[in-house]
Amino acid sequence: MSTQTVITPEELNLLIEQTYKVENEFNELKTSYGQLQDTVEKVVEFLPNAIWILSEDWSVFLQNSHARGLWELLKLLEYKNDDYEIKFNSKSYLIKSSSYKDKVMLSAIDITEQKRKENLATMGQMAAHLSHEIRNPIGSISLLSSTLKKRVIPENMPIVEEIQKSVSRIERIIKATLMFSKGVDASISPFLFSTLQTELESAISYYGYTKDIDFIFPNQNFEINADKDLLEMMFSNFLTNAIDAIELDDNDDGVVEISYENDGKFHIFKIFDSGIEIDNPKELFEAFKSTKVKGNGLGLVLSRQIAEAHGGSVELLDDEKKIFEIKLAI
Repeated sequence: MSTQTVITPEELNLLIEQTYKVENEFNELKTSYGQLQDTVEKVVEFLPNAIWILSEDWSVFLQNSHARGLWELLKLLEYKNDDYEIKFNSKSYLIKSSSYKDKVMLSAIDITEQKRKENLATMGQMAAHLSHEIRNPIGSISLLSSTLKKRVIPENMPIVEEIQKSVSRIERIIKATLMFSKGVDASISPFLFSTLQTELESAISYYGYTKDIDFIFPNQNFEINADKDLLEMMFSNFLTNAIDAIELDDNDDGVVEISYENDGKFHIFKIFDSGIEIDNPKELFEAFKSTKVKGNGLGLVLSRQIAEAHGGSVELLDDEKKIFEIKLAI
């Protein structure tokens, strides 16, 4: 004879309550897991580097938008115990990897700018060392050419003058390179712009050019509180760049104009030349990257640093009309 277990109404109610409780706990746990997963995804998305979390079969379990934009890079990556660098699409990436249970995480950090700065620092050190080594023999050549100029026959005078111009150009490169490696340090004192203009006109005549170039300087004669030697270097950079651009132009003549205004806070100069257009304007202010054949890539970089040392700035206002603006704090 079989017996049946009879569930009382109280026991049934208790069982129903426990079932609801388990269901509620499950839903709460499911919600918490969803929130946790959402938080993890947001954290991964927030990271500045590309992140891939891969399953055992190397399929993507989770990735951020940086990683999605570099999906072709993922094909080149591999799991390694040590960090390593890889080049992809003209950029440098530092690859880090780690594993946990059945997942592998790969991280790609864009270190292109860091590598560029490291290369610039190395190039600057090498250039400064070479400049020191070249300085003494160039000084001797300059001294000997001055002595030779006093004794040479008139027919050979152009040869000596050409030697002096070449030496002067090398001396400017050496000076710019050493200043770039050490940094710009301005020694401020008041002077009239007319005295600076006289030095600039002398530098122009010594630079040498073959075309008929009209140089227009500001009509005003005003006082500037600045480092005259640094400003002479800065304006000379722009003037020689303008001369080179006009020399490469098809016309037989050209114009270089420096205009001036004062807004109460800054001395504002605008420089224009009628020479050839600027190649790669984006590279104008990058060290050791020159937009012209004869350039060393430091002139405009130093010019900007000189202006900044005077509380100002250097900007290219219009690359088509070739208008540069120089601001110097009053």
